[in-house]
Amino acid sequence: MAKKIKKTFVLDTNVILHDSSCIHQFDEHDIVIPIPVLEELDNFKKGNDEINFHAREFSRTLDCLSGDKLFNGGVKLGEKKGKISIKLEQEFHSNVALNFPGQKPDHKILNIIYLLSESTTRKVILVSKDVNLRMKSKAIGIHSQDYRTDHVKDITALYSGSRTEEINNDELINGLYDPEYSFTPDQLQPKKPLIPNEYIILKNCQNSTLAKLDLEANVIKRVEKVSACQITPKNAQQIFALDALMDTSIKLVSLCGKAGSGKTLLALAAALEKRKHYHQIYMARPIVPLSNKDIGYLPGDIDSKIDPYMQPLHDNLGVILNQFHGNDPKHTKIKQLLDKNKLVISPLAYIRGRSLAKVFFIVDEAQNLTPHEVKTIITRAGEGTKMVFTGDIFQIDHPYLDTHSNGLSYLIEKMQGQRLYAHVNLEKSERSELAELASNLL
Repeated sequence: MAKKIKKTFVLDTNVILHDSSCIHQFDEHDIVIPIPVLEELDNFKKGNDEINFHAREFSRTLDCLSGDKLFNGGVKLGEKKGKISIKLEQEFHSNVALNFPGQKPDHKILNIIYLLSESTTRKVILVSKDVNLRMKSKAIGIHSQDYRTDHVKDITALYSGSRTEEINNDELINGLYDPEYSFTPDQLQPKKPLIPNEYIILKNCQNSTLAKLDLEANVIKRVEKVSACQITPKNAQQIFALDALMDTSIKLVSLCGKAGSGKTLLALAAALEKRKHYHQIYMARPIVPLSNKDIGYLPGDIDSKIDPYMQPLHDNLGVILNQFHGNDPKHTKIKQLLDKNKLVISPLAYIRGRSLAKVFFIVDEAQNLTPHEVKTIITRAGEGTKMVFTGDIFQIDHPYLDTHSNGLSYLIEKMQGQRLYAHVNLEKSERSELAELASNLL
């Protein structure tokens, strides 16, 4: 067997803020932390967001490894692991100074990497989630790459949650219209094995019906079209989504789709329809940008700062309220839920440290979360809690995430096939004909 060639990976600040355990992901290769990275981490230690947690956690990890060897030769990270070391600043190399003058932290990091590559025969690689810094690195002949440990490798093969099956048996399709009728997956003979809570559009010439795999009974059952708070699904994927949202045995649901596809509206309507099963309905979304600013720079008190970010959630609630007249008992009941704090709309950062028992928890814009943040949220789930993540993996506002590295894509890839989980891709915008046209063409 050929001996592996050891490399040296230099970590940027944003990699550590993305995953504080990143230093354990490079196998036998060595890791270098430039001193400007530690200086930047100091700016993130205070606060309650996930990046602040990662900054503190990484500092504690380094403290446990502290000693002269961190600055002189490096410290071994474990058996079959490489070493970690910290590199101090040096005079700017003329090749770096010519292209990147000034005292920007990024340029100091580039200088350290350049000098390191000049002093070793090993391959030196910058690992950064900042596309611009990776480009600058390549411009001076330094290899660079994104942090790929939690990447979804093939986004085109990401689980959609539903499939279409062509069958040559009218009896199976027609039989499903009888509530007592069902059949086994073997009778369907699907193109590939079905997985738990996967939805199916069954077609045979002109006939079709909607169904799903019931894992407990190992049978295929028809999916009925139902309404929630007078919100009625308009296409097959919305019918599937509402079925998953209303099924109390499914504890985790993800809905992915473009703007206007009904993700958040259906989730909120289902939560209100099933409110008797839960102590509280909690709607939250991340405040973006998460990685370089908080909301403190905005004018006004805390409510004034938060309101613009939360307004889309209030808009969806308004759509549901408009389904009922002002004197309708259901309209009054929803208002009471708000007044009694049984229906809460809040920034996602406010849930840190909480244990959520018997809560219907909706996380909107989940594509702007890191995989670690998604894990942190789900581990808050107490007994009787249902969690719903909605978002569009092709519309990401976070500066250091993309379709492969965001938490929603990661969740879909890792959770598919679990009996407590269901996912649906909502493919069509139902907001309006104009919104659909703009979404497709612009």
